[in-house]
Amino acid sequence: MGLPNVGGLRMEQVWHYPQDLFDMLVDTIPRLCRSKRDVILFFVGAAVPDRYYSDLAEQVERDRASVNKFEIVRKVLRRLNDDESDRALKARREVIWRIVSFEDFASCWDNDRLAAQGLVEQIRKRVNQHDAFARMEQEYEKERSARQAESTKKIREAQRRREALERIRSDLNALFSERNPQRRGKACEGVLNRLFEATGVLVREAFTVTEAGVGVIEQIDGAVEIDGQLYLVEVKWWTTPVGMNEIAPHLVRLYARGNAHGIYISASPYTEPAIATCRDALRDRAVVLCTLEEIVFVLERELELGEFLRRKIRAATLERNPFYEPLKDSDS
Repeated sequence: MGLPNVGGLRMEQVWHYPQDLFDMLVDTIPRLCRSKRDVILFFVGAAVPDRYYSDLAEQVERDRASVNKFEIVRKVLRRLNDDESDRALKARREVIWRIVSFEDFASCWDNDRLAAQGLVEQIRKRVNQHDAFARMEQEYEKERSARQAESTKKIREAQRRREALERIRSDLNALFSERNPQRRGKACEGVLNRLFEATGVLVREAFTVTEAGVGVIEQIDGAVEIDGQLYLVEVKWWTTPVGMNEIAPHLVRLYARGNAHGIYISASPYTEPAIATCRDALRDRAVVLCTLEEIVFVLERELELGEFLRRKIRAATLERNPFYEPLKDSDS
């Protein structure tokens, strides 16, 4: 039989012997020991501090008939059970350990042998039951701690996300007072890339494409991945409406990449020719037109940017509408 862990009762959780176990110990230990001196030696071997039994050992030597084995065990265990020190805790564990590991019943008196075997088996069962219950408690506590840790992690992640989005919203609002168009446009690219990243959209920030002997031949404001599809992002902050001529370079970049789709974000409105040009391009790839006003609205309402873009992509793909405005539909 596998022995339980240091007494099995997980006494780090239970300081004292429960009453039923206490009574079984009082009945068992005297039957495992032939003499009163053997009882004292049993406690010595269990590392029980001598202050719990020294007076009883002297009484046995002085007047053996004045005390019996059961009285000795009951007094020692009662004293041990009343002590909450670490040393007493260790001794209580060792007492249990010595009993459940007891195998040589030949040392018992003949009339005690069967009773001793039965009592030891009862204590083993009692210990095993407690040990199984303790394991269940530990598993429950482990699961509860894991759930708490996961919940705490989610709360902290949500808090960090809110703080990041608040900074992004503040930085984006600050751009409206920036008078330098080049500086404002470049800063807007960075803010929007941070927004994509903070909302779980895979993003690659602005990059250039160069050619040997020519230099920079393309400037890409950014690229995002949505549902496994790559979208090149173009960001413009102009005061005049975006027309067909402004949209065309972005479409050329898409056509130069066989599997790329496009997202165009503008601070100004789109002209009808620009929208029509993008509608024609939908025959080959998804092209989505967004306004900066929509992005600000998504931030202010704490909406999911990824889902907002998916709705626009579905409208472009299924309804051939590159400039679907889901926020207006949700307000109507």
